[in-house]
Amino acid sequence: MEKKITMDTIVNHCKTRGFVFPGSEIYDGFANTWDFGPIGVELKNNIKRAWWKRFVQEDKNTYGVDAAILMNPHVWEASGHVSSFSDPQMDCKQCKQRFRADNLIEAHSKGTVVPDKMTNEEMEQYIADNKIKCPHCGGFDWTKIRNFNLMFATSRGTIEDASAKVYLRPETCQGEYVNFLNVQRTMRAKVPFAIAQIGKSFRNEITPGNFLFRTVEFEQMELQKFCHEKDSMNIYADYKARALKFIEDLGLAADHLRYHDHDKLAHYAKAACDIQYLFPIGWQELNGIHHRGTWDLSRHQEFSGKNMIYTDPFTNEKFLPNVIEYSIGADRLTLAIMCEAYDEEQLENDTRIVMHLHPALAPYKVAILPLQKNLSEKANEVFATLSKQFMCTYDEAGSIGKRYRRQDEIGTPFCVTIDFDSLEDNTVTIRDRDTMEQIRLPIDQVAEYVEKRIKFN
Repeated sequence: MEKKITMDTIVNHCKTRGFVFPGSEIYDGFANTWDFGPIGVELKNNIKRAWWKRFVQEDKNTYGVDAAILMNPHVWEASGHVSSFSDPQMDCKQCKQRFRADNLIEAHSKGTVVPDKMTNEEMEQYIADNKIKCPHCGGFDWTKIRNFNLMFATSRGTIEDASAKVYLRPETCQGEYVNFLNVQRTMRAKVPFAIAQIGKSFRNEITPGNFLFRTVEFEQMELQKFCHEKDSMNIYADYKARALKFIEDLGLAADHLRYHDHDKLAHYAKAACDIQYLFPIGWQELNGIHHRGTWDLSRHQEFSGKNMIYTDPFTNEKFLPNVIEYSIGADRLTLAIMCEAYDEEQLENDTRIVMHLHPALAPYKVAILPLQKNLSEKANEVFATLSKQFMCTYDEAGSIGKRYRRQDEIGTPFCVTIDFDSLEDNTVTIRDRDTMEQIRLPIDQVAEYVEKRIKFN
């Protein structure tokens, strides 16, 4: 099933309705950086809260951390990022634009060729044999492939030299690995247990783009499950199922989602799977589940000199735990949810743009709308009461019909209208976003009515 909307439609809607703005826009922007606006930040925060509730709050064996962005440089030597975290870069000699060789091959072959299985020399040969031209200028004059390290380097201290070089983290998971001993000790955690966090990562991508899909700065929600090898494949399968159910529960349609098991695995990995979503740009990765074996803890044990061996308190067996990783980008998931929610409904006299967001994710749960401005005193009383429980918005500008439309376009599930009868009998009209049906309800019952309908289980 193909998406009917385009990415340009989503970008325009986000910019005009306060979801997302171009970064540094008054300075003509800064390539592939984006600022979440008043509506977008609430949506993204609600997504992060839903993920944390499902995978941390509701799991007695998962513990949260918030690790530092800047880490000891030896961390990235142990993880392999300093030596091998790179993309295959090719430059067009005519227009000087830079591209990833694997992306060129995927686009030319329409996904029928998997460049992950190819060496740099094989990719160069494929591009030459198929005469793949520059997407920017149409030229066919490429440099050789060079490995382009994706980490942003900076310096710490007063003297800028090699010894002071540090990196902005390209992933959050190393913060979980280096805190394995701390969490296990302080929480008296028994294997299997997980460490989770939500945080920013940074990658100097060669070809970022497609709005929030691939950016140089992004937020990850992920966890590492530390377990015995004999249990590892069952735990891997469990997280595959849980990860899929979570995003379906958020409102992504089942026929817009699919598993994509990796054909080519890292040398240390035992299994790897992406869950892909049908974005307007086609099927693309939304999150990943990886069986990483003992690679991560063994490397940090080797480079730090600290013993990472776990002793089972019941059997006294000593072993290095395997790691099952579940990672999903908060920005990319936000984009998927906005693509899924966006709809243009053809009504009798016009077209209604509406964001069918899960009520738990909606930026505002309730909009308070006085029918006329001289009802603002009563409306403000209602706002003051409901805003103690929910994110609410207040709007008294324009006709009530136009105000309903504005709330539809940002996904507010309920509009509460205060009219002159409200002054007499303390009742209000509640309008449902999706059905546009209206009911009359006492003001003191509105909070309970809304609460029942915005829960995320």
